[in-house]
Amino acid sequence: MQQARAVWRLLWALMHICGGMWTIVTLFPRLGQQDREARVHAWAQAMLQGVGIELSIRGLPVTSGPALLVANHLSWLDIVVMHASRYCRFVSKSDIKHWPLVGTLAAGAGTLYIERESRRDAHRVVHQMAERLQLGEVLAVFPEGTTGDGITLKPFHANLLQAAISVNAPVQPIALRFVDAATGEICFAPRYIDDDSIFVSIWETLCVPRLRADVVFGESQHCQGRDRRSWAADLQREVDVLRSKLS
Repeated sequence: MQQARAVWRLLWALMHICGGMWTIVTLFPRLGQQDREARVHAWAQAMLQGVGIELSIRGLPVTSGPALLVANHLSWLDIVVMHASRYCRFVSKSDIKHWPLVGTLAAGAGTLYIERESRRDAHRVVHQMAERLQLGEVLAVFPEGTTGDGITLKPFHANLLQAAISVNAPVQPIALRFVDAATGEICFAPRYIDDDSIFVSIWETLCVPRLRADVVFGESQHCQGRDRRSWAADLQREVDVLRSKLS
Protein backbone atom coordinates (compact mmCIF):
# COMPACT_ATOMS: atom_id res chain seq x y z
CA MET A 1 0.00 0.00 0.00
CA GLN A 2 2.82 2.39 0.92
CA GLN A 3 4.67 1.75 -2.33
CA ALA A 4 1.51 2.05 -4.41
CA ARG A 5 0.81 5.42 -2.82
CA ALA A 6 4.38 6.53 -3.52
CA VAL A 7 4.10 5.49 -7.18
CA TRP A 8 0.86 7.45 -7.54
CA ARG A 9 2.46 10.51 -5.94
CA LEU A 10 5.45 10.22 -8.26
CA LEU A 11 3.25 10.02 -11.35
CA TRP A 12 1.20 12.97 -10.14
CA ALA A 13 4.35 15.01 -9.48
CA LEU A 14 5.70 14.28 -12.97
CA MET A 15 2.41 15.38 -14.52
CA HIS A 16 2.44 18.53 -12.39
CA ILE A 17 6.02 19.27 -13.45
CA CYS A 18 5.06 18.87 -17.10
CA GLY A 19 2.14 21.23 -16.53
CA GLY A 20 4.49 23.75 -14.98
CA MET A 21 6.87 23.53 -17.90
CA TRP A 22 3.99 24.01 -20.35
CA THR A 23 2.93 27.12 -18.43
CA ILE A 24 6.47 28.50 -18.50
CA VAL A 25 6.88 27.94 -22.24
CA THR A 26 3.43 29.04 -23.40
CA LEU A 27 2.11 31.57 -20.86
CA PHE A 28 5.07 33.16 -19.09
CA PRO A 29 6.27 35.14 -22.14
CA ARG A 30 2.90 36.95 -22.10
CA LEU A 31 2.64 37.48 -18.34
CA GLY A 32 3.95 40.29 -16.18
CA GLN A 33 6.26 39.62 -13.25
CA GLN A 34 3.50 39.77 -10.64
CA ASP A 35 1.38 37.19 -12.48
CA ARG A 36 4.41 34.92 -12.92
CA GLU A 37 5.14 35.09 -9.21
CA ALA A 38 1.53 34.23 -8.36
CA ARG A 39 1.61 31.20 -10.65
CA VAL A 40 4.91 29.93 -9.20
CA HIS A 41 3.51 30.33 -5.70
CA ALA A 42 0.30 28.46 -6.58
CA TRP A 43 2.22 25.75 -8.46
CA ALA A 44 4.46 25.08 -5.44
CA GLN A 45 1.50 24.89 -3.09
CA ALA A 46 -0.26 22.44 -5.42
CA MET A 47 2.89 20.33 -5.68
CA LEU A 48 3.14 19.90 -1.92
CA GLN A 49 -0.54 19.10 -1.60
CA GLY A 50 -0.44 16.66 -4.50
CA VAL A 51 2.37 14.57 -3.02
CA GLY A 52 0.90 14.59 0.47
CA ILE A 53 3.16 17.14 2.16
CA GLU A 54 1.52 19.43 4.68
CA LEU A 55 2.80 22.98 5.08
CA SER A 56 2.96 24.72 8.45
CA ILE A 57 3.97 28.40 8.53
CA ARG A 58 4.78 30.41 11.63
CA GLY A 59 5.61 34.08 11.67
CA LEU A 60 4.95 36.52 8.86
CA PRO A 61 6.88 36.60 5.58
CA VAL A 62 7.72 40.00 4.18
CA THR A 63 4.77 41.46 2.32
CA SER A 64 6.89 43.12 -0.35
CA GLY A 65 10.44 43.78 -1.43
CA PRO A 66 13.15 44.71 -1.38
CA ALA A 67 14.12 41.88 0.93
CA LEU A 68 16.59 39.02 1.12
CA LEU A 69 15.47 35.75 2.71
CA VAL A 70 18.10 33.48 4.30
CA ALA A 71 17.31 29.93 5.41
CA ASN A 72 18.96 26.72 6.54
CA HIS A 73 19.28 24.16 3.77
CA LEU A 74 18.14 20.55 4.21
CA SER A 75 16.89 19.16 0.94
CA TRP A 76 16.09 19.47 -2.75
CA LEU A 77 12.56 20.08 -1.44
CA ASP A 78 13.45 23.36 0.33
CA ILE A 79 12.92 25.52 -2.75
CA VAL A 80 9.42 24.18 -3.36
CA VAL A 81 8.55 24.68 0.32
CA MET A 82 9.78 28.27 0.32
CA HIS A 83 8.00 29.10 -2.93
CA ALA A 84 4.82 27.65 -1.41
CA SER A 85 5.32 29.83 1.67
CA ARG A 86 6.18 33.04 -0.16
CA TYR A 87 7.40 33.60 -3.71
CA CYS A 88 11.07 34.58 -3.91
CA ARG A 89 13.76 34.64 -6.58
CA PHE A 90 16.43 32.13 -5.58
CA VAL A 91 20.18 32.34 -6.03
CA SER A 92 21.33 28.78 -6.81
CA LYS A 93 24.38 26.94 -8.05
CA SER A 94 24.77 27.02 -11.82
CA ASP A 95 24.60 23.22 -12.11
CA ILE A 96 20.83 23.34 -11.60
CA LYS A 97 20.13 25.02 -14.92
CA HIS A 98 21.45 21.90 -16.69
CA TRP A 99 19.28 19.45 -14.74
CA PRO A 100 16.50 17.84 -16.80
CA LEU A 101 13.06 19.31 -16.02
CA VAL A 102 14.32 21.09 -12.91
CA GLY A 103 16.43 23.52 -14.95
CA THR A 104 13.40 24.68 -16.93
CA LEU A 105 11.32 25.13 -13.79
CA ALA A 106 14.11 27.00 -12.02
CA ALA A 107 14.56 29.34 -14.98
CA GLY A 108 10.82 29.96 -15.12
CA ALA A 109 10.82 30.82 -11.42
CA GLY A 110 13.45 33.50 -12.08
CA THR A 111 16.46 31.81 -10.49
CA LEU A 112 19.79 33.64 -10.52
CA TYR A 113 22.76 31.33 -11.02
CA ILE A 114 26.20 31.47 -9.47
CA GLU A 115 29.44 29.60 -10.15
CA ARG A 116 30.28 28.90 -6.51
CA GLU A 117 33.94 28.14 -7.15
CA SER A 118 34.52 31.48 -8.86
CA ARG A 119 35.17 34.60 -6.77
CA ARG A 120 34.71 36.75 -9.88
CA ASP A 121 31.29 35.23 -10.51
CA ALA A 122 30.29 35.95 -6.91
CA HIS A 123 30.95 39.65 -7.58
CA ARG A 124 28.76 39.46 -10.71
CA VAL A 125 25.90 37.82 -8.82
CA VAL A 126 26.12 40.28 -5.92
CA HIS A 127 25.79 43.12 -8.44
CA GLN A 128 22.84 41.37 -10.09
CA MET A 129 21.19 40.77 -6.72
CA ALA A 130 21.62 44.42 -5.78
CA GLU A 131 19.92 45.46 -9.01
CA ARG A 132 16.99 43.12 -8.32
CA LEU A 133 16.66 44.39 -4.76
CA GLN A 134 16.62 47.97 -6.01
CA LEU A 135 13.71 46.95 -8.24
CA GLY A 136 11.82 45.89 -5.11
CA GLU A 137 12.15 42.13 -5.50
CA VAL A 138 12.33 39.42 -2.83
CA LEU A 139 15.42 37.22 -3.19
CA ALA A 140 16.41 34.08 -1.28
CA VAL A 141 19.69 32.32 -0.54
CA PHE A 142 20.89 29.33 1.47
CA PRO A 143 24.00 30.83 3.10
CA GLU A 144 25.27 27.43 4.29
CA GLY A 145 26.15 26.90 0.62
CA THR A 146 25.05 23.27 0.66
CA THR A 147 22.55 21.00 2.37
CA GLY A 148 23.12 20.06 6.00
CA ASP A 149 22.17 17.09 8.16
CA GLY A 150 19.25 18.84 9.83
CA ILE A 151 20.90 18.59 13.24
CA THR A 152 23.49 21.36 13.19
CA LEU A 153 23.95 24.44 11.04
CA LYS A 154 26.96 24.89 8.82
CA PRO A 155 28.69 28.30 8.96
CA PHE A 156 26.91 30.96 6.91
CA HIS A 157 28.86 32.29 3.94
CA ALA A 158 28.82 36.07 3.89
CA ASN A 159 29.54 37.04 0.26
CA LEU A 160 25.96 37.33 -1.00
CA LEU A 161 24.89 39.46 1.98
CA GLN A 162 26.90 42.26 0.40
CA ALA A 163 23.98 42.85 -1.99
CA ALA A 164 21.65 43.68 0.92
CA ILE A 165 24.30 45.88 2.52
CA SER A 166 24.92 47.77 -0.71
CA VAL A 167 21.27 48.81 -1.10
CA ASN A 168 20.35 48.80 2.62
CA ALA A 169 17.76 46.06 2.09
CA PRO A 170 16.38 44.07 5.03
CA VAL A 171 17.18 40.40 5.53
CA GLN A 172 14.61 37.98 6.93
CA PRO A 173 15.89 34.80 8.62
CA ILE A 174 13.92 31.58 8.09
CA ALA A 175 14.11 28.14 9.68
CA LEU A 176 13.03 24.96 7.85
CA ARG A 177 12.29 21.51 9.20
CA PHE A 178 10.61 18.31 7.98
CA VAL A 179 8.66 16.14 10.41
CA ASP A 180 6.44 13.10 10.40
CA ALA A 181 3.05 14.76 10.83
CA ALA A 182 1.66 11.71 12.63
CA THR A 183 4.33 11.61 15.34
CA GLY A 184 5.87 15.09 15.29
CA GLU A 185 9.33 13.52 15.06
CA ILE A 186 11.98 14.94 12.74
CA CYS A 187 11.89 13.16 9.38
CA PHE A 188 15.14 12.69 7.49
CA ALA A 189 13.56 11.21 4.34
CA PRO A 190 13.97 14.44 2.29
CA ARG A 191 17.59 14.84 3.42
CA TYR A 192 20.08 15.11 0.57
CA ILE A 193 23.71 15.46 1.67
CA ASP A 194 27.15 14.21 0.65
CA ASP A 195 26.78 10.86 -1.14
CA ASP A 196 23.01 10.60 -0.76
CA SER A 197 21.18 9.68 -3.96
CA ILE A 198 18.57 12.24 -4.98
CA PHE A 199 16.46 9.45 -6.45
CA VAL A 200 16.49 7.53 -3.17
CA SER A 201 15.69 10.73 -1.29
CA ILE A 202 12.73 11.49 -3.56
CA TRP A 203 11.40 7.94 -3.24
CA GLU A 204 11.75 7.87 0.54
CA THR A 205 10.05 11.25 0.77
CA LEU A 206 7.10 10.05 -1.29
CA CYS A 207 6.83 6.94 0.90
CA VAL A 208 6.22 8.95 4.08
CA PRO A 209 2.46 8.71 4.77
CA ARG A 210 2.18 12.22 6.21
CA LEU A 211 5.17 14.52 5.85
CA ARG A 212 4.98 18.07 7.15
CA ALA A 213 7.21 20.98 6.21
CA ASP A 214 7.61 23.51 9.02
CA VAL A 215 8.62 27.05 8.11
CA VAL A 216 9.33 29.78 10.66
CA PHE A 217 9.77 33.38 9.50
CA GLY A 218 11.79 35.56 11.86
CA GLU A 219 11.90 39.33 12.16
CA SER A 220 13.48 41.24 9.30
CA GLN A 221 16.67 43.12 10.13
CA HIS A 222 19.04 45.65 8.54
CA CYS A 223 22.81 45.46 8.73
CA GLN A 224 22.98 48.49 11.09
CA GLY A 225 26.67 49.05 10.52
CA ARG A 226 27.70 45.40 10.60
CA ASP A 227 30.02 44.09 7.93
CA ARG A 228 28.89 41.05 5.98
CA ARG A 229 30.85 38.54 8.06
CA SER A 230 29.53 39.67 11.42
CA TRP A 231 26.02 39.94 9.97
CA ALA A 232 26.28 36.40 8.57
CA ALA A 233 27.29 35.11 12.02
CA ASP A 234 24.37 36.94 13.64
CA LEU A 235 21.94 35.57 11.07
CA GLN A 236 23.23 32.05 11.65
CA ARG A 237 22.54 32.41 15.37
CA GLU A 238 19.08 33.81 14.64
CA VAL A 239 18.19 30.92 12.33
CA ASP A 240 19.40 28.52 15.02
CA VAL A 241 17.09 30.24 17.52
CA LEU A 242 14.19 29.88 15.09
CA ARG A 243 15.04 26.19 14.67
CA SER A 244 14.86 25.72 18.42
CA LYS A 245 11.30 27.06 18.36
CA LEU A 246 10.36 24.13 16.16
CA SER A 247 11.41 21.58 18.79
